[in-house]
Amino acid sequence: MEPVPRSDAFAALRRGDWLTAERLRNYALILVAAYALAIAAMIATAHGGVDYKGRPLGADFSDVWTAGRLALGGHAVSAYDPAAHYAAQQAAFHRADIPYYGWHYPPFFLLLAAGLASLPYLAALALWQGVTLPLYLATIRAILPRREALLIAAAFPAVFINLTHGHNGFLTVALLGGGLACLRQRPLLAGVLFGLVAYKPQFGLFLPLALALGGHWKAFASAGATVLALVGVTAGLFGVEIWQAFLANTGFTKAVVLEAGGTGFWKIQSVFAAVRLWGGSVALAYAAQGLATAAAGVLLAALWRSSADFRLKAAGLMTACLLATPYCLDYDLMLLAPAAAFLVAVALEKGWRPFEASALAFVFAAPILTRPFAEYALIPLGLIATATLYGLILTRAFPRVAVRPLEAAPAAG
Repeated sequence: MEPVPRSDAFAALRRGDWLTAERLRNYALILVAAYALAIAAMIATAHGGVDYKGRPLGADFSDVWTAGRLALGGHAVSAYDPAAHYAAQQAAFHRADIPYYGWHYPPFFLLLAAGLASLPYLAALALWQGVTLPLYLATIRAILPRREALLIAAAFPAVFINLTHGHNGFLTVALLGGGLACLRQRPLLAGVLFGLVAYKPQFGLFLPLALALGGHWKAFASAGATVLALVGVTAGLFGVEIWQAFLANTGFTKAVVLEAGGTGFWKIQSVFAAVRLWGGSVALAYAAQGLATAAAGVLLAALWRSSADFRLKAAGLMTACLLATPYCLDYDLMLLAPAAAFLVAVALEKGWRPFEASALAFVFAAPILTRPFAEYALIPLGLIATATLYGLILTRAFPRVAVRPLEAAPAAG
């Protein structure tokens, strides 16, 4: 086979027509099959709920389940004591050398954690994944109601990361993406979903701004009422001291997990982590993150004040939320999926811009490569993918280049 001339390859990337419907389907099937085989192998080689590397199956889910166990036993405050929480994990898995998975969530999440902890660990993990994964897929279906959307959504590499880490990316997508999908038709429900996002408050920074600029006051009030209700319920169930413990624990999270890189700077896909990964000081990292957050917020405000398609505003909000926080891991890149789905819905309707489809292919593939690229090449690929998607959204909302006609769009039909 003769090599494709460089000019032809560049033109194909510009058009995006290399990404045909058949290729999309085949790549997605291969990825889903690979995920299934890898997960089956992890389960088959595990012993007592612990994998071959000595980690609990579902890894990060172990901190949720053990925090829930502490809450059920009347020791909810101990979830915010790293030593007590680690001891609970060691006892649960009968391993003194098990890695520590920290609990950094507000007390809201203890309500769900306690419910899950009423089941044995593996049953709770299966229920957690078995309920939240369909919620994620349903959210993508609501945003992009096309037959092939579910298969591609299931093949998104961040899905595999969430499944193997037992993480909450599916739930975050369902709450934030689902809230945006129903915001105009059912604002009160949207507000409740937005209020529930407070379980992961770093992704709610721009929500009040967007709702206020969009004049979505019913959703704004509903979100606020939901948060207040959750505060009241948690204080009533666990005592006011649960909030004192959470606030005290934020110092540990800030100093050890974020600033010192206890989680690993190669895992965190933020401007802050990129600066620290490259050897920058904590002060420089905060300064760079502050500038990035401010820039993302200013651009988001311009987007939500504009007459752009609401779907672009929704996509921009989710992407800006990722850029705004210093603590965003590869499994949090699940939020790229609904943001990209909103953008694809607009592109399929109005035509594709140059390089748009090819750039989206990069955004799609990036999550599975973020850790190795950051760890071995010091390249924060997840951050680059997030910024790329934000750029695609903004350039479509404020266009300067004519779009291609709809019939030339890739993967149509």
